[in-house]
Amino acid sequence: MKEKPSKWHELGPFTVFDVETTGMSPVNDRIVEIAAIRVDADGFHSRFHSLINPGIRIPEGVIRIHRITNEMVEKSLSFQSVGKDFMSFVQDSTLVAHNGRFDLSFLQESLSRNGIALWNGRTMDSIAIIKHAYPGLSSYSLQYLQRHFSLGTGDGQAHRAFTDVEWTLEIFGMSMQRLIEASN
Repeated sequence: MKEKPSKWHELGPFTVFDVETTGMSPVNDRIVEIAAIRVDADGFHSRFHSLINPGIRIPEGVIRIHRITNEMVEKSLSFQSVGKDFMSFVQDSTLVAHNGRFDLSFLQESLSRNGIALWNGRTMDSIAIIKHAYPGLSSYSLQYLQRHFSLGTGDGQAHRAFTDVEWTLEIFGMSMQRLIEASN
């Protein structure tokens, strides 16, 4: 009989990831930034981050949200190159994203468009875990959670992939640990 885990990461490995895009449609828009932190079962963290040349212009309204400009991505690699490296990074882990349907749909569409094998591993939406661990909050948006739980240092910029990953990892870890302790 296997012992119950005492630390949430012992259930891993988990890879918390986030994408920033040119818009809201996985079919018509493209990824411009991808970031991830992988937490192995022993608690070791490794990081992945890349700006991506989307091959299309980033609309001004979207630039105002994530502040990634066309000039910032013009010399970046395409998803074709970055996607293969990302898939190697996340291999054999559970992908975790905040509002995972959005990020996973962009990832899968981009993989398909570039002839890279689709993700067929486990996935988790951090919102579901957070709601279970902390029911009744007035919002589960990442920005609300960041303020409510004082996540991170506060100098990170919301809607940049790596900051969003760091905040998601922090609240996901807190939530998973809370649920483990409640079950022991």
